[in-house]
Amino acid sequence: MIVIHRPAQAAGPAGESLDRSVLRAGEPIPADALWIDLIEPTREEDKFVEAHLGIEIPTRDEMAGIEPSEILYHENDVRYMTARVITHSETDNPKLIDISFILTERALVTVRYGEPRSFSMFMTRALKPGGCRHQPEAVLDGLVETIIDRAAEILGTVGTRVDRLSQAIFENERRGAKRAASYRAALRSIGRKGDIISKVRESMASVERLLLFLSASMQRPQKTRGYQGEWRTALRDVQSIEEYAAFLSNKLQFLLDATLGLVSIEQNDIIKIFSVMSVIFLPPTLVSSLYGMNFKFMPELEWQHGYLWAITLMILAAVLPYLFFRWKRWL
Repeated sequence: MIVIHRPAQAAGPAGESLDRSVLRAGEPIPADALWIDLIEPTREEDKFVEAHLGIEIPTRDEMAGIEPSEILYHENDVRYMTARVITHSETDNPKLIDISFILTERALVTVRYGEPRSFSMFMTRALKPGGCRHQPEAVLDGLVETIIDRAAEILGTVGTRVDRLSQAIFENERRGAKRAASYRAALRSIGRKGDIISKVRESMASVERLLLFLSASMQRPQKTRGYQGEWRTALRDVQSIEEYAAFLSNKLQFLLDATLGLVSIEQNDIIKIFSVMSVIFLPPTLVSSLYGMNFKFMPELEWQHGYLWAITLMILAAVLPYLFFRWKRWL
């Protein structure tokens, strides 16, 4: 699908915004198209846009490269940049998708195989008066800014949930099986949040590389448009988000270690109970084994109160170790 964004008819720069439309089959691309958004494009759609702008659109496999020279390069004054953007962050299965930004003098082309929320957020803003200036660099700047804002929003939500998780772990008053189930749920929650944080950090690392490449590769006449300062600000925002993500990762690691420590304490308590019970029942077992032997000469077998003596001895042999353990506070 090809989505076209054109400058809206507005009076004055304060009202600059974009108009959005889906290109129909056989319809030409408008000459004033400012942003061409390719969503899961076919090869025919790629060639159609390539012919319109005189560029080469990377394939999905090429977008998935990890070498900087494969995802950040410029040819014939056209800049090809690929960043990884998080999507489905509200679900238990967040994903990273590769999005290519192709910046030309006439328009910005984006190629994506997914629907990250940051794009819909920027589209909503760009359609309003004053939402986007009528320059390809402005569209790119707005998209990158929205991607960064969305990453910050995701981390803020994760940070709030981590605080609640921390409180639930350290104030867990449940007993037995319910406590064990709560620890299992906490471990799963820690794993999911760690996965989201790692994906946000990976996304911000790719955006940081994009901004550095963009700042270094722009020609001097283009630097006068005022976007260099905005990109430097965006770069500082990315670095702040990466620092916050590192903080959350450390906090999650602490919660993971604490949860595993609490699980170990629970297991040790269970093992301690079994060990103490073994010690408690060992002396009675010894007494019963002693008087269960089939020897001919055992004076206690002839006693009138021999049975009572054996029972009393077994009870004392069990109670005395139990009282000793309670006195030592081992139970």
